[in-house]
Amino acid sequence: MNRARPGLSDRQRLAWLRLIRTPNVGPASFRDLINRFGSAQTALDMLPDLMQSAGARRIVRIPDEAQILREMDHAAGFGARFVCIGDPDYPLLLKQVDHPPPVLAVIGEGAVLSRPAISVVGARNASVAGTRLAAALSVKIGQAGYAIVSGLARGIDTAAHRGSIDTGTIGVLAGGLDMPYPPENAGLCREIAERGGAIVSEMPFGWQPRAQDFPRRNRIVAGMGIGLLVVEAAKRSGSLITARLAGEMGRLVFAVPGSPLDPRAGGTNGLLKDGAILTTEPNDVLEAVRPLYGTAQPAEFPLEESTDLSDAPPPQEDERRLVIDALGPTPVGIDEIIRHTGLETAQVQMVLLELDLVGRLERHSGGYVSLLASQ
Repeated sequence: MNRARPGLSDRQRLAWLRLIRTPNVGPASFRDLINRFGSAQTALDMLPDLMQSAGARRIVRIPDEAQILREMDHAAGFGARFVCIGDPDYPLLLKQVDHPPPVLAVIGEGAVLSRPAISVVGARNASVAGTRLAAALSVKIGQAGYAIVSGLARGIDTAAHRGSIDTGTIGVLAGGLDMPYPPENAGLCREIAERGGAIVSEMPFGWQPRAQDFPRRNRIVAGMGIGLLVVEAAKRSGSLITARLAGEMGRLVFAVPGSPLDPRAGGTNGLLKDGAILTTEPNDVLEAVRPLYGTAQPAEFPLEESTDLSDAPPPQEDERRLVIDALGPTPVGIDEIIRHTGLETAQVQMVLLELDLVGRLERHSGGYVSLLASQ
């Protein structure tokens, strides 16, 4: 019989937030730090040494407890809470992506996050017909029991949320929960939260969304659904990036065909040529996902912080040099680096972690990494 593990204590949750809010600590380095040192608190204690080992010219400022407590108080006043991976209302399918966000800020109903979901994205400058179709598809898919996930952008995203607001919709923000973008959708955010849906973000309260934050938002949108439906998208658009991410995650990709004369259909028609499922009615989506949902098991992520591993020997300078010399601007797989250098996996992972913490490493999907120029 499986015995449910306890969740994080208040002290552990505070340490998790301090760690993920530290500059250069992303989902991948967060998990590596937990695996290496056994707890977020020990990782926080070790961060200055790790950054110095990687040649940092200055040590980034780690948020102190008072700063995180202020954010937690602000979240509570906003009606929000922090959901850590492994908590019961952490989105089930999001756990399965590579390096899921360790902590999400959530406002609204937790139950909707546990339901099967379909993601819907598309053009911001959508046509009247496109928004009408996105809303109609979302109504029917929602009535079939699926939550609708989208990014709260203008156009198709907004239409999808409005179509599913009565059945359960999830909006994902690129900035903090108190910084909705576009600003005119602030009322829609409140309405979603009040009517049984949820708004989520991995970013801190007060965070104004930047251009580089939207791909992170799109990754969450793609990861939360068993399938992703694209309604109108130009050949070069964020929606196509989201569709690519969904395909890399093993999600089904659906696309609505459009006129070859309409540039907003160029991307969706291209997806269909590449094997996306042609969608003109709700059953095209429902029949494809029905046999799939529930077959995948959630990825494991330790809720109970594991044994302290801080006594493990750090990599030597010659080992660091081998790994750095193996890297370049072209993404390569971590397994390739291990084979090329002949080092143990733990040694390579530790050097990559050090580089990540000083902002010299870029992580790509599929476990690929590349080296950024020295700051």
